[in-house]
Amino acid sequence: MSLTEQQKKRLRGMGHNLKPVILVGAGGLSESLLEEFDRSLAHHELMKIKISLGDRERRDAALQQLCERSGAELVQRVGNTGLLFLKKPRHSRFDAL
Repeated sequence: MSLTEQQKKRLRGMGHNLKPVILVGAGGLSESLLEEFDRSLAHHELMKIKISLGDRERRDAALQQLCERSGAELVQRVGNTGLLFLKKPRHSRFDAL
């Protein structure tokens, strides 16, 4: 699923007031963190992730890995924070999107 720019803009607005659900620290993407990420994304659909890894390249690589693992789409990345979206196949609150 590829989001249009209009859909991304709408999701950015919805995600503006969200707090980060997953915090990635210096330990990186451990197996337990990835399992929690999968559960959280399945529940929330739209969620913020804060990544406190070294430089921009490492943060981008971590976000890329999370997106590839889950099939989620990166809506926005600002600094250490990424906004990811993965629509549920059934009973999604984003059906009108």
